[in-house]
Amino acid sequence: PSTVLMTAVPARVAGVREVILCTPPQRGEALNPAVIVAAEIAGVDALYQVGGVPAIAAMAYGTASVPKVDKICGPGNIFVSYAKKLVQGSVDIDGVFGPTETIVLADKTANASFCAADLIAQAEHDPLATAILITNSQELIDQVGSEVARMIAEQPRGEVAQAALDRQGRVVLVDSLEEAVDLVNRIAPEHLCLLLDDPWSWVDKIKHAGGLFLGEYSPEVMGDYIAGPSHVMPTGGTARFGSALSVHHFLRTMPVVGLSPSEFQKLGKAAVHIADAEGLSGHASAVQIRLDSLAKGA
Repeated sequence: PSTVLMTAVPARVAGVREVILCTPPQRGEALNPAVIVAAEIAGVDALYQVGGVPAIAAMAYGTASVPKVDKICGPGNIFVSYAKKLVQGSVDIDGVFGPTETIVLADKTANASFCAADLIAQAEHDPLATAILITNSQELIDQVGSEVARMIAEQPRGEVAQAALDRQGRVVLVDSLEEAVDLVNRIAPEHLCLLLDDPWSWVDKIKHAGGLFLGEYSPEVMGDYIAGPSHVMPTGGTARFGSALSVHHFLRTMPVVGLSPSEFQKLGKAAVHIADAEGLSGHASAVQIRLDSLAKGA
């Protein structure tokens, strides 16, 4: 239900007139009531019980029952991401999202239990999720390792989280926080959690991250559900040029040109020169014929 809110609400706020939702059937079970309620709250107009690649194709090209849309939003598995990439151009998309990822950047003042809990929360998504701890404190590394081992054994999705940590998890010891920030900016993670003594003092130094979570009581999980920004964020280093889904993704600009004769005369000669430089004589003529007409009238 959280992804329904995180995608449909920005669209509605932006003034999108029609919003549809595609959600997969759950192995013969009835549709999750929480998803239906979230769709109603978010103002979704229609709900279709289809997911994965078929849902992307249906929304991109239209079917007898599913209308063709202008924009497809929301994360999914690797097949959904590749399908979105294939249909881009036929429709707009919010981005091509890979497995979720979080970096916890912490110093010696950080609460090891909080760090461990945040890493596990990320890792439990799926075995391809990435959870990384970067710190300048070996003592914190040791404490977090012990806490992860203890906590993960108590989690219902502990096996999934452990698989993700074994495959994609990393612990990085750096000499300084400045070195850590440089590394973070190179990675450009989806989520960056600053569990530092003074996290606000580091904000201006972070150049590339999908979302920034400051302090021990702003965990990424709050961003997933209720803190405010959409949890649909760029992954795989695309935070270097992409942003989290927001109202702005559903807005377009349309330039309007309306020149008076006097304004046209002031600009026209420059347009002719540029057209001639590009070898487009038809362009130059379309301007020059008007300049000549104005000159005769004068």
